Amino acid sequence: MTCPSCGRRKGRRDCPALRGSICTICCGTKRLVEIQCPDTCPHLVAAREHPAAVVKKQQEQDVAVLLPTINHLTERQHQLFFLIHSVIASHKPDTLSRLLDEDVAQAAAAVAATLETAGKGVLYEHTPASLPAQRLAREITAMLAEVRARGTKIYDGEVAIALRAIERGARDTQKQAVGETAYISLIGRLLHVRNRPATEEAAKPASSLILP
Repeated sequence: MTCPSCGRRKGRRDCPALRGSICTICCGTKRLVEIQCPDTCPHLVAAREHPAAVVKKQQEQDVAVLLPTINHLTERQHQLFFLIHSVIASHKPDTLSRLLDEDVAQAAAAVAATLETAGKGVLYEHTPASLPAQRLAREITAMLAEVRARGTKIYDGEVAIALRAIERGARDTQKQAVGETAYISLIGRLLHVRNRPATEEAAKPASSLILP
């Protein structure tokens, strides 16, 4: 049976997500990236319990790149940093565009600037230059509002610090890596966030993740 993912190689592994036999290459490279694997998939479970050497090396490299961006954050700011990234990782751009690292940097900077301006007593919404960044900024703002509506206290100053860390991370990764989505890919690998709606993904951990 031909692999339903690539349509070229022979399927050798049962794939519950695609409901067919997938080739080993697609299973290894598209898992949780293009294929939304259920947590019960035995191949996913095995990969998490016994990651290949190349995966371990990649994880170590990712942490080394990200560490300078987050090592100054407090515990709550760390939590906000990754909570916001759950929105970024699950964001679905318009069909005519794609989300780039520069868009992430712009969106994070704009929302941070809006919060910082509000902290000075001035209500002014800063707007990113690109349309993808504008859409992402709105999703981040909506997620923060939803978390607050659930009764969780989050402070604008802490959120702004976490957002500025995301902005720096996206820009610094652009300087170090090849490709326009290197930072997005890095965070996606670290979080293993599946492509679900942002409010569903972000809201679930809100009460336990943010509360001190």
